[in-house]
Amino acid sequence: MTPYHVNDPEKPVPIPKSVQRSGNAAKGFEYLTTGDYVKGGIPYDFYLLGKGKEQNNYLNRSGINSTVSHEFTVIRAGNGENLVAPNCLQCHAQVFNDSLIVGMGNTFMDFTMGKQLNAASMNTLGAFLKTTAPAKYEAAKQFLQVTATIGPYLQTAVRGVNAADRLAAVLVAHRDPQTLAWQDSASMDIPAEVIPSDVPAWWLLKKKNAMFYNGFGRGDFGRFLMASNLLTTKDSSEAAKVDKQISDVLEYLYTLEPPKYPGNINPAMAKKGAIIFKDNCSKCHGSYGEKEEYPNLLVPASIIKTDSALYSSNYQNPQFINWFNNSWFAQGDHPAKLVPFKGYIAPPLDGIWCTAPYLHNGSVPTLEGVLNSKIRPAYWSRDFSKPVYNYISVGWEYQQQEKPGGTTVYNTTLNGYGNYGHYFGDKLSDADRKSVIEYLKTL
Repeated sequence: MTPYHVNDPEKPVPIPKSVQRSGNAAKGFEYLTTGDYVKGGIPYDFYLLGKGKEQNNYLNRSGINSTVSHEFTVIRAGNGENLVAPNCLQCHAQVFNDSLIVGMGNTFMDFTMGKQLNAASMNTLGAFLKTTAPAKYEAAKQFLQVTATIGPYLQTAVRGVNAADRLAAVLVAHRDPQTLAWQDSASMDIPAEVIPSDVPAWWLLKKKNAMFYNGFGRGDFGRFLMASNLLTTKDSSEAAKVDKQISDVLEYLYTLEPPKYPGNINPAMAKKGAIIFKDNCSKCHGSYGEKEEYPNLLVPASIIKTDSALYSSNYQNPQFINWFNNSWFAQGDHPAKLVPFKGYIAPPLDGIWCTAPYLHNGSVPTLEGVLNSKIRPAYWSRDFSKPVYNYISVGWEYQQQEKPGGTTVYNTTLNGYGNYGHYFGDKLSDADRKSVIEYLKTL
């Protein structure tokens, strides 16, 4: 039975620590960037036709992988064909100041209509390959079928947010919980709404006792990290091979550190901000410096008051929680489980200066807005083609809009996209808020 919190707590709840597997960080990086944890993809030749050869080999990969984007990995199918598979860096790396920052959440992804895993394109490619290149079709068939099935479910209202929760739900609805075998028909009703989320930075994971914004990922982190394997795995025996190497990936993630703030920091303001932060923020977000301490607290909805759609979906759709907690992922000597909570985790703030936009759904464009709810725009847009970072208010340069405007204007009036809550900074003076931001630049 799924362990739900029946009574809403009135104060933050500590998350107990989970024992994690150890591994080899160097091997983890190699597997993360060149491994076949996603077992399928599109034929290499057709990838090149669509995207061309990659000009920026950010990962310094050798051989054929040097010719594709860091977001993809070339793998070898059983019949010898080269396939280009999506990898974890699609969501967990971002080009920032002309450098690739591994572990930074990708806030430029586009899950709006037809932009990710386009079903029509996959079906067209499959039909073409089947008649003109049978060997390539056989190699890519499973990937094309699966992505054509799940693609229509992944549409977000605006660009810049992630549909990871939706992807996971659709995949498990089509897979047997024990064997992980693919089923053409969904075994569960899939909710109509896509609830968006921002992508948390990987370098925070070493401090956390649970994964995800609602802290419901408990037990073995590796089992959650390998969830992308559900896109193409044949069965649980194939998943078990990935499981043996995923602890190396976790070990690598534990080595990641946030980039340092590149601008000038006012020492006096930062010192004042550190005191204000300690008095007003450290109880939930922890302390930093020589004596770092992170409390791992879940903050109840009655306190945090941010958009409830993400955590509420766990209660509205318990069949997905139950699937996981009775699946292959929850078995063995390093199981994982999902424990829902009515609220969100107060995250560590290492590198917060470079992780805009903010809140769990990316609804607030600047750090200044996080600390002053009165200036948060209801509708706003940013330049995705030539993005500029604002080092003063801290966040992407944006334009406030008067009304919704398609998929490029963030609409905070939509369910799941709300920018309300986290009002704790409102009581501070403007000067104190500026000092806190100056301090946060040092983390």
